[in-house]
This record gives sequence, C-alpha cells and structure tokens, in this order.
Amino acid sequence: MAEELPTSVAAIDLGSNSFHMIVCKLEKGKLRTIDRLREMVRLASGLDDHKKLDNKTQIKALECLERFGQRIRNFPPGSVRIVGTNTLRTAKNSQEFIRKAEKALGHPIDIIAGIEEARLIYQGVANNLGSNVNSRFVMDIGGGSTEYIIGSNDIAHTKESLRMGCVTVSNKFFKDGIISKKSFKKATLYAQQKLEPYQRQYNIRHWDEAIGASGSLRCIDKVLVASKWSKNGITKKGLEKLVSHILKCKHVDDLNLPALADERLPVFLGGVAIIYATFLKLGIEQMTVSDGALREGLVHDLLGRIYNDDIRSQTVKTIAEHYLTDQEHCKRIQQTVNYMLNQLDSSCCTENSKIITQFLLWAVSLHEIGRNIAHSQYHKHGAYIIENGDFAGFSRQDQQLLATLVLSQHKKFSISMFKKLPEPWNVYTPYLAIILRLAILLHRNRHTLEAPKFKISIQATLITLTFNNDWLNNAPLTEADLKSEAHYLKDAGYTLIYS
Repeated sequence: MAEELPTSVAAIDLGSNSFHMIVCKLEKGKLRTIDRLREMVRLASGLDDHKKLDNKTQIKALECLERFGQRIRNFPPGSVRIVGTNTLRTAKNSQEFIRKAEKALGHPIDIIAGIEEARLIYQGVANNLGSNVNSRFVMDIGGGSTEYIIGSNDIAHTKESLRMGCVTVSNKFFKDGIISKKSFKKATLYAQQKLEPYQRQYNIRHWDEAIGASGSLRCIDKVLVASKWSKNGITKKGLEKLVSHILKCKHVDDLNLPALADERLPVFLGGVAIIYATFLKLGIEQMTVSDGALREGLVHDLLGRIYNDDIRSQTVKTIAEHYLTDQEHCKRIQQTVNYMLNQLDSSCCTENSKIITQFLLWAVSLHEIGRNIAHSQYHKHGAYIIENGDFAGFSRQDQQLLATLVLSQHKKFSISMFKKLPEPWNVYTPYLAIILRLAILLHRNRHTLEAPKFKISIQATLITLTFNNDWLNNAPLTEADLKSEAHYLKDAGYTLIYS
C-alpha cells in the first residue's frame, strides 16, 4: 500500500536570535504558506562563560516552543522539520535543552552544521526569487553566525558560515547599548577580520547579484528606506549615512530611527557592523533583501524527502564515488540487507521502517570509504570522515548515526557507542549494526554470486540464522566467520545461533 502523503508540512528554525515557524499546505506537490510565527528569544544571549545555556533563557525558549507545539503537535511524523543552528551547535548542554524542546514540540530536532545552514538558506532564497541571474551572492546574518553563499539557480556552489552574528557582536562591542566611535570601529574590524580569508572567493567579480536574507537585513533595509537613505534595497551610500547617524549617538535608545522596532534595538548595532564590514570587504554597492530564508529552505528540503528526492541520497552517492568504493560489492550487500529487513518487519525495528532502511543502505554505501585512506582500521577512518564531513542534507545527529554504524561494522561490538545516540536510535542502532555486520560477513569473499538463502529472526538479544539446504556445511570459511561473530556479539550480551 502506498504511503499516505501529509496534507500540511511545517519547518522551525531555532535561531540564535529568533525562533521562526512556517506552516504550508501541500497541494499536488506545491506549497502554499498558511501560517508564520516568529518570536525573539535571543538564545545566544543565554550562553554563559562556560558555553552553557542559562536556565532563564531555556525557560523563555521552552515557553515559545510550547506555543509553537500547539500548532504542529498533531502533524504526522516526517511532516515537520526542526533545526537548531549556531547556539545549539555551541552550547555544551544543548542535548539537555533539546530533550525538553522535543517534548514541547512533539517532533525531533536536528542540529545542523554551519555549511548545511548556508545550503538551506540558499534554497530558501532561490525558491523565493523569480530572477535567473547567472550567479548570485546570498548573505544571512543570524544571531550567532553569518552565512555567505554563491550559487546559480537553486544550486549553492560556494558556502561559508562564520561565527559572528548580530547577538554576539552586539554583546561583545556594544554592552548595555552603549555606542562609541571606537567600539563601532572595533566591531567593523572584527567582522572584516572574520571575512578576510574568504574575500577573494566572495568579491563582486564572482557574482551578478547580491541578496540578503535575515531579520537583521530586512530591518536594516526598512530603516534605510524609511529614513530616505536608500530607494532600492541596502546600498553602500545608505549604509554610510546610517553609520554616520549611529556614531552621533551615545546609546541605542538615542537612535530614534523610523521602522526600527524596540525588540530589534539590542541587536541592531551588531547587524549593522557586520553588513557594513561585508560591503567594504567585498566591494558591494547594492543588495536586495529576500523574504525567503532558512525555514523556507527547510520546507523545500522536506518536500524533496516526501517525494523521494532526498538530497542525502545524492550526497551519499557522491561521497562513495569520491572515495572510490566498490559499488558493485555495496549493491550486493544492500540486496542482502533488504532481504533481511523484509523478514524482520514483524520482529524488530518495526517503527520508522522506511527511515531505518534508508540509513542502513546509506551505511552500506559508505562502509568502505576509509579504505581509500588506509586498509588498516579503515572503519575508523570512514567513521571519522562521516562524523566530521560536510554532508549536504544531513544533520549532525544523522552523521553521528551513520558514523556509528560504519564504526561498528566488524570485530569488537561495543554497546557503549550506541548509548551516545539520541532516542530512539540508541535503542534501534545495535540491531541495525548487527544486520549490517551479518550482511557484510556473508559477502566477505567479495564474490559476484548472490548470498545464500536463509532465514533470520531477532528476538530481544537472540539472533537466529538458518541456511537452506545444508549450505553452511559446504561453506567452512563463512562458518568460521560466524563463529567469530558469535564471540564478538556474546561479549556485548547477544546470542547468535546459526545452522
């Protein structure tokens, strides 16, 4: 029976400054926005000197998410995408907060790397714009990071995420809202120093159009237009007039700028310093501002997953080819994995079977990428690449899961590594790893023939393999491998029986 498609989808961006939610109707493969919610939480301001989110900020954030949760709690699994960005990447107690946040929202939260954030921002902008310039530069100032992207059509070619945002720069250089020429100069220089290593990549010679995407840039755009310092987006001349006005003031409360909301005041100066430094460093003269940003990119990415156009599959294929894996060998193992999963539908890993199958097949595709580095300990090399690489479409939790599967593919079977995974993967993944190990074992001779026919069952800690037609008696090497595997699994509390 075909899987029923959701009628509505939602995306939530847990940003370092604001939390955003977008809800869309899904009609014949097209999206229609029906609801938007935004609350200024300033998560980045809640990081203490030890990089921990303080209780006051957590409470404020969770109260916001309770309200968001009321809107999406009844959405089916797979119809909501929620991501955390810079502050949740940085906070040492982020997992503690995420557990509470997931309970408030009723859906899982992914932590995404800065490069993945940049890709999604570009997706949001590209799907929001009608222009088809050859190459566009996109910039997004968040609360804790600023993303720079160059792309064409809907493909982002060059991506960077720098650890500076409107909240962090405001807190660092304009404490208590105090303004001075010296502090603004320092803030601008700080942003220029961050951007300097990427100046050649992103200067105006490499793109045809500059686009801004974030609340900070929309706010600056509105201020420039309302003050009659610009008629067409954010301009260099307009920014110079804005900076001149800022430097005449002693405190943010003295700015008295039209279109500048009170809630924006505490982080406004940091955003201005970053955009001003960017214009100076990259030679930008004019920038238009898009309504599309991270949450719109998330929705379009989610749409791809729903309609079996998941960018993660293309990423896995690209990585496997880059590391010269034996793809025919992987296909044979994948066939055996599917053969086993079809038998196990009623005995283990029944929940989220589509996702489970997907991750297992991806793990098979990537399980030997470490061989291109060294044959010795290749599973460790592969796991390191997966956990630390920039994998388009994957969250940090996704990569941690894949890395754990690749790391556990043979020899010692350590239960402790699975305990580090988020729920429910800490429960599922030991079984997935066992399925992967057995499938690899049955193809260890790398022969072109298919694996033998067999029956498999998994009941709690008991794994049973039964081969057809006395096959095992005629395969002494496989029997020896299974004996070794039974020993490894026994040390982890599992029993493997084979005949």
